[in-house]
Amino acid sequence: MTPTVRRKSAIGIFAAAFALAVTGSTIAPVSAETGVTDTEILLGGTHPYSGPASAYGNIGKGIAAYFSYVNDHGGVNGRKIRYIDKDDGYSPPQAVQIVHQLVEQDKVFAIFDTLGTAVNTAIRPYLNQNGVPQMFVATGASTWGHDYQKFPWTIGWQPDYQSEAILYAQDILLNHPKAKVAVLYQNDDYGEDYNAGLKRGLAKHLGMIVKMASYETSDPSVGSQIATLKASGADTFMIFATPKFAIQAMVLAAQQSWHPTIYLNNVSAAVPFMLAAAKAGGQSAVSGVISTAYLKDPANHARYAGDAGMKWYNEIMTKYLPSADKDDGNYFYGVSIGYTMVDVLKRAGKDLTRKKVMDIASNLVEKDNPLAYPGVTIRTSPNFRYPITQMIAAKWLGTDWSPTGVLVDTRAMTMAEK
Repeated sequence: MTPTVRRKSAIGIFAAAFALAVTGSTIAPVSAETGVTDTEILLGGTHPYSGPASAYGNIGKGIAAYFSYVNDHGGVNGRKIRYIDKDDGYSPPQAVQIVHQLVEQDKVFAIFDTLGTAVNTAIRPYLNQNGVPQMFVATGASTWGHDYQKFPWTIGWQPDYQSEAILYAQDILLNHPKAKVAVLYQNDDYGEDYNAGLKRGLAKHLGMIVKMASYETSDPSVGSQIATLKASGADTFMIFATPKFAIQAMVLAAQQSWHPTIYLNNVSAAVPFMLAAAKAGGQSAVSGVISTAYLKDPANHARYAGDAGMKWYNEIMTKYLPSADKDDGNYFYGVSIGYTMVDVLKRAGKDLTRKKVMDIASNLVEKDNPLAYPGVTIRTSPNFRYPITQMIAAKWLGTDWSPTGVLVDTRAMTMAEK
């Protein structure tokens, strides 16, 4: 190096040092947060693309399609979203292993929309210990809301299961006051949350429950449980199950010539599941089934003809998942929850940090989610971490769900769970 070059180099170094002293800044990316660069936000997640709950894998596909749409429209504050979504087989141990890899090796900014109560319960301590946002988990277990002080880095999204079950109990007391109720439930925290809500809703009328039967996710069939429940003399059937077993339950009940009034939990009420049950068990298997809705129904073409949100959803699906069944509510759910995630990221601004994202998610008022049922507002506060508390009852009419009654806000019920 010549003396002249040395002098220029020294001057350059001095100038840079002087600029640092004056401005207090360094030449660095806009954000130095893990998983965030000047051009990218890295999110991780898991869904059951295999195993007993594989029908929910379409949620992950819907999310990926929406993120592709966002990226093609400028991204989020100038950054593109990269989404690493892996198959956990609906297995908590497998999900734990994957999430450790996503955090420690892939260096994701946040974990988003992991599915299942048991899965999310298993990964929650690790994520909270490491200050990694566990964003908008795909489960309505009440623990995501009422345990927020212990696990401040975790937040749910959909209505909680206890409040949903309370609505079913209220409907029974109002419209079937002499009902004899049988319950099929998954033998874990997911099923027990629904049971707790049903019992809270029936209150002093708990004697209406004449029989309860559980199943394990490893069971090949719930045939014996259905036979037991039928033998109880019940005329009302609560199904608190994931899609595989919910479909089985409706079909087997019809095959055993048992035709009770059926209440079906929302997470198993997607149109393809109902059509599959009708195909296998006949229309009597699904006739008049009652569930709830908090999103629009992509299969109800007549009701939402001309709806701007539905048109937008269909355009996304046509471009990014052209071979998919647009009527499948799991894709719809994926796009819906993806919208909320992107909304939070946008509100966090260019200086993106994990803490800021959690703060915004905990102080959220989202009135414009284009796929939410009309009137539903997604809202949280630091002391209320249940984003969606509004639902409406819906009845199966053969090809789609028809909302009945009025939109009910379960906020008071949810707060009572604390």
